[in-house]
Amino acid sequence: MIEARGLTKRFGSLVALENLTLSIGPGEVFGFIGPNGAGKSTTMKILACLLTPDAGSARVAGYDIRTDGDLIRRAIGYMPDFLGVYDDLTVDEYLQFFAAAFGIERKKRKGVIDGVLELTDLGAKRHAMVDSLSRGMQQRLGVARVLIHEPKVLLLDEPASGLDPRARIEMRELLTELARMGKALMVSSHILSELAEMSTSIGIIERGRLLYAGSIQDAYARVRAGERITIALEPGGRAAAEVAAVLSRDERIAKVGVEREGGESGTERLVVELKAGKHGHHFLFELLLGAGARIGSFTPEGVKLEDAFLKLTTGALQ
Repeated sequence: MIEARGLTKRFGSLVALENLTLSIGPGEVFGFIGPNGAGKSTTMKILACLLTPDAGSARVAGYDIRTDGDLIRRAIGYMPDFLGVYDDLTVDEYLQFFAAAFGIERKKRKGVIDGVLELTDLGAKRHAMVDSLSRGMQQRLGVARVLIHEPKVLLLDEPASGLDPRARIEMRELLTELARMGKALMVSSHILSELAEMSTSIGIIERGRLLYAGSIQDAYARVRAGERITIALEPGGRAAAEVAAVLSRDERIAKVGVEREGGESGTERLVVELKAGKHGHHFLFELLLGAGARIGSFTPEGVKLEDAFLKLTTGALQ
């Protein structure tokens, strides 16, 4: 649904985007990750035909961004990071306006609006004034607006920005449902845990350069990130430093750290990181008991998207 090859965009001496290449298919949620100014919004604006690249090419829903702008705009739903709404309209009037703007026949508009209100769970707010809605409700209204013409591709720039935890969960569930309907989604966000839960693939961009594009699992493998386990030790067993020395000799373990919670008299903890590709951690119980440790708690942590992001990026800004 989206094919980009060598996209480059400059603003004077600033290279906002450099040789970006990526591919997104139907039913895919592509999580687009990067610091402010990395080039995420520039990429989306190019794909939405709001900016013209200086070099490279792209096709969206089968159409060329350089020659088929009108067709692309009818095939996509674009939601910018700052979504403007018309405060003096009701939710129904707002959606009626955009339905008319997209040329939906008058007799079909009510059915179309009923559908997007149900999908976004805004039916109860149909006659509410837009400016009376919470931030989360306004974001959902923005999604309803971009769905009104049944686009095949959604470009969503920070759709969860400023939302409270419940609203973020509801937004994530909505976007996951849209992917199940076969739509291709490109979603940018700074909330990496949210993207990790709903994305089927990710792209990591920094200073206009796409550092990685592919599955989350491949990103973990690329940075050689392994599973992490936190083990709290009870008093009466062998010292944490001695246990750590025993564990660190095992070839399946990449690193062992010792932490103390609650000051000098607090509980000692081991933080064990397995080598990349090493799945399963039950062998640790045998090692711990053999080393004389008394286990208080054993908490496995999956590899986090934050780990891959930190290892693949440098923190440099434009």
